[in-house]
Amino acid sequence: MQRRDFFKKIGSVTAVAAVMPVMSFAADAKPVSPNKMSYETALNAITNGKTPKKSNKVSLKVPEIAENGAVVPVTVNVESPMTENDYVKSIHVLNTKNGNSRCIDVNLTPANGKAMFSTRIKLGGTQDVVAVVELSNGEFLIASQNVKVTIGGCG
Repeated sequence: MQRRDFFKKIGSVTAVAAVMPVMSFAADAKPVSPNKMSYETALNAITNGKTPKKSNKVSLKVPEIAENGAVVPVTVNVESPMTENDYVKSIHVLNTKNGNSRCIDVNLTPANGKAMFSTRIKLGGTQDVVAVVELSNGEFLIASQNVKVTIGGCG
């Protein structure tokens, strides 16, 4: 083997070694989050296929315009006597467009005295925020509001 042929082969092997990792990464699909869940899947998992009813008993308070999608304040208040026979069993906050639609699940008992909580959620863009309430009699109530996210948020 002559010196010139040796350097040609070394150059070819080096070029292939440099390009192969880029090609293999390009062939891979985008990684899918293990927590990915659509809004419909999340709603069915919570309600077990039942259709929730819109109700004025559920008060969902979120800003119409959120300047920062990373911190959107949410307050849910449900009119309920919170007695042993009639109480709010759980409150779920969902979004309609993030990769994982479930934002928070809160379980309550009559000992809570009031069915209300506040939190902050992340929104990836303009979308609806939905509160799903499970009552002790197995009924589901729902309330929603659109939130326009101007900047930030999760992608």
